[in-house]
Amino acid sequence: MEAINDVHVSEPGLVVVDVAAADDETAFAFHTALAARWATTLVERTTRDAGQPGVRLRCYLDLRQPVNASGQAPGSH
Repeated sequence: MEAINDVHVSEPGLVVVDVAAADDETAFAFHTALAARWATTLVERTTRDAGQPGVRLRCYLDLRQPVNASGQAPGSH
């Protein structure tokens, strides 16, 4: 995975989440659970490290923007 840039964690409440899971389904399910609660980046694919079991996924989330019941951050349209 690429390095974490300063901008990714430049303010309190910004989080980089690296997920290691047995398979794509598990990794995407975890991301879906995060996205149901906080504003997150979209993820389209996982990565595999040669010679290592499982898959990896990285997403960025903003704890300052809780998601409401409609699946959007308050104030977004």
